[in-house]
Amino acid sequence: MNVGEVAALAGVTVRTLHHYDRIGLLSPSGRTSAGYRQYSPGDLDRLHQVLVYRELGFPLEQVASLLDDPSADPVEHLRRQHRLLQDRLERTSAMVAAVEKEMEAHDMGISLTPEERFELFGDWLPEEYEAEAEQKWGETEAWAQSQRRTRAYSKDDWVRIKAEGEDVEARFAAALAAGVPADSEQAMDLAEEHRQQISRNFYDCTYEVHAGLGRMYLEDERFTAHYERIAPGLAQYVSTAVQANAARRG
Repeated sequence: MNVGEVAALAGVTVRTLHHYDRIGLLSPSGRTSAGYRQYSPGDLDRLHQVLVYRELGFPLEQVASLLDDPSADPVEHLRRQHRLLQDRLERTSAMVAAVEKEMEAHDMGISLTPEERFELFGDWLPEEYEAEAEQKWGETEAWAQSQRRTRAYSKDDWVRIKAEGEDVEARFAAALAAGVPADSEQAMDLAEEHRQQISRNFYDCTYEVHAGLGRMYLEDERFTAHYERIAPGLAQYVSTAVQANAARRG
């Protein structure tokens, strides 16, 4: 193959191949009668090795030393390059995962440091459930509203929202402990506060949507576990109160 054909095949410039020839890194095995460079299959193999080492960040001088080492054979080069590429792949994969997490956090509007996120949410982070939530509700206006609002929230906003939620949950737990029926006026009034809190902070939560959330507190083990950590039986209690309030207002 001539120099132009090799350059096109390898994705390098003719000037690069001329430079490799000048420094003795890759000299073509033959010449035409007119003096033009001709590359053999063996030359192409060496070029491939050069390009892989260059992609891995090796300087040209080191590449030449590696390839001209009489104790090394082609298989050894391949093994070394495979190991180095695997290492790079692992590092790149970790970087991609980190960037994706940041993209998810940005889309969710969670503009907090890792320390602030742990301080506010512990081991539950809203962005971890974004894909699942988007799959379920991504076409709804409620989802769009929630996205618009949460994108603008600061740490102080999340502190306030978290405190409001914990206050309602604590009063639900106190009512449960006091033996207040879940379908009583007191419990339903708490459920109404809960609905209004969602509407105020995330999206317009209709009674129908709120009743659906109440059912989900029992159907989704993650929500059930959240309420059960506060007080045994609280998931059922809140679910009943929410659905009773929706029936009362509906």
